[in-house]
Amino acid sequence: MIIGVMSDSHDNMPQIRKAVDFFNARSVGHVIHAGDFGAPFTFRILKDLKCGFTGIYGNNDGEKLLLQKLSQGRIFKQPHIFELDERKFVVVHEHHVVDALAASGHYDVVVYGHTHEADVRTVGKTLVVNPGETGGWLYEKSTIAIVDLATMQAEIVDLNN
Repeated sequence: MIIGVMSDSHDNMPQIRKAVDFFNARSVGHVIHAGDFGAPFTFRILKDLKCGFTGIYGNNDGEKLLLQKLSQGRIFKQPHIFELDERKFVVVHEHHVVDALAASGHYDVVVYGHTHEADVRTVGKTLVVNPGETGGWLYEKSTIAIVDLATMQAEIVDLNN
């Protein structure tokens, strides 16, 4: 299964639209959002995903009740642990425990956001993925990630190219 990963969209509706269109064009099987959606109105676009969706709250997601409602219960508190395509995931927003989670060997994939900087690496047998910032506000580079769960390979995609 190919999955999409995004984070730190921070209300940038045109970039969220690009991400959704990219994921739909690539026929990804699931999308993970590692927090900082911004306002609940981001689901005007995220609802157009043609696949499963899992998200977590970030430090800037204040309107949790409406985000929960519009996501149809698919946004969780961190850390969120779940299985997808026989792979065990843990998703966090902040980066502080990422290395420890990866080094534990308990997870196949550790997904995080918050830093707004893309990071793809392997720690032991664990794939670590930070897609960077979908919104592009901080570093003016709007990125997402694609992960192939069969090969455990990930790539960063620049939405402005």
